[in-house]
Amino acid sequence: MKKIFFNSSLPRAGSTLLQNLIAQNPDFYVTPTSGVLELIYGARINYSDNPEFKAQSKDIVEPAFIAFCNEGMKGYFNMITDKPYVVDKSRGWGAHFGMLEAIMGEQPKIVCMVRDLRQIVSSMEKKYRENPLEHPNPPIDHNELINTTTEKRMIHWLSKPPIGLAMERLRQMVTEKTDQHILFIRFEDLTKNPQRELNRVYKYFGLKSFKHDPSDVPQVTKEDDSVYGIFGDHIIRKKVEVLDKDYLDILGRDLSDWLGERYKWYFKKFGYV
Repeated sequence: MKKIFFNSSLPRAGSTLLQNLIAQNPDFYVTPTSGVLELIYGARINYSDNPEFKAQSKDIVEPAFIAFCNEGMKGYFNMITDKPYVVDKSRGWGAHFGMLEAIMGEQPKIVCMVRDLRQIVSSMEKKYRENPLEHPNPPIDHNELINTTTEKRMIHWLSKPPIGLAMERLRQMVTEKTDQHILFIRFEDLTKNPQRELNRVYKYFGLKSFKHDPSDVPQVTKEDDSVYGIFGDHIIRKKVEVLDKDYLDILGRDLSDWLGERYKWYFKKFGYV
């Protein structure tokens, strides 16, 4: 029987790197961006809304539905791998902590990669500038002055998926205090001392640690990034290295300071002050 863990991280925060580092451990199967949550959530909507279920005793159908989801996840991964441990990656798992806990019958183990928000936004802006021939996202309308500046694009990203949705979910997790059950790893710490942070992961999972090689990280997760557009860059560097902070060069001082003030709770919680 497999043990399933979860990676529910912020965008542009190193979740793919973490997956491929963990994949060095032969006992683990790690997913690329997964659709398992969508299967479970879709089933939950049908269970909640379907009159056939509503017409039956909740005492009968609810435990059956929970078993359906629990065994469904296990069956899904049993068809993919013989490895005993799975780390399923989807940004939404943390936001659905309660649903996942009910299905698993225990508190789920969820790892969440975070990163200096100024670097997340500047990473988006850099991708935008690096792809001038691609369909712009967000769309630009020069006549209506829509998304024509870095500031406007930043505000767009902070109010839409993926960044806006991820930040809203994270803030709600803090409000509901489910964040207390999640292991947060700063991207900056993972790149500075990968083994130390991976040891934290194994301790959180309740497993024995494994010696990793951050100088040679084969990419085992495969995704067609064209599906996600210009921001769907899931290619990792083979060697884990500390990246320079360039948000001041990309965003400028005023926008960087605005982010720090607007999201003070985030910067304080994760030590980016």
